[in-house]
Amino acid sequence: MLLFFKKEALFLPSMTTRPGLFITLEGGEGAGKSTAARNLAELLRAEGQHVVLTREPGGTPVAEAIRALLLDTETPLDALAQTMLHFSARADHVAKLIRPALARGEIVICDRFYDSTMAYQSFGQGVDIAAVASLIRLIDLKPDITFMLELPQATANKRRAARAGVADRYERMGPEIMARIALGFRSIAAAEPGRCVMVDARRKPDEVAAFLRQSIRERTNR
Repeated sequence: MLLFFKKEALFLPSMTTRPGLFITLEGGEGAGKSTAARNLAELLRAEGQHVVLTREPGGTPVAEAIRALLLDTETPLDALAQTMLHFSARADHVAKLIRPALARGEIVICDRFYDSTMAYQSFGQGVDIAAVASLIRLIDLKPDITFMLELPQATANKRRAARAGVADRYERMGPEIMARIALGFRSIAAAEPGRCVMVDARRKPDEVAAFLRQSIRERTNR
């Protein structure tokens, strides 16, 4: 039997196109996520990699506006309201920045993603875990690698105290909530060892960045 195909049906993607790589950094306040994300991006760009460096909440104009609301200590927000705002910002961020960059084959490095909402709002503040999990499924984008930066609370407190500026909503959380958040991150990492890599954030910034880069090589072809 002869089969006839339209010309358009024979189209194949270019063999030179590489899939995107989605990397997230997670951890409590003062763990050094933003510094590690910047340093990792610099290492990868120096190798000629195309990198998009972004953050959550934020990354797009809409998400940055929501970020300002979330971090504002003068705006009362209960834990559920925070959760819904985080996912609203995330939906816009994913649709307008992250997915397009991954479709172009770029490496996206994001300072926080949905694990932070699970750790802060569910483990830390008591929002139903199943409800947050359902919102994660709705976003439908899983990081390829998640680095969980872990730091003793006393060291984190010293780092936070040394920062300039006024503490935001999450930096003002008490030690009991911070302990539950840390437990949340460890629980997430233990449940998904194929995705999550624990990182000793007590090391120097360049050592942390080198560890992240080596871990990416070991887990991917990038």
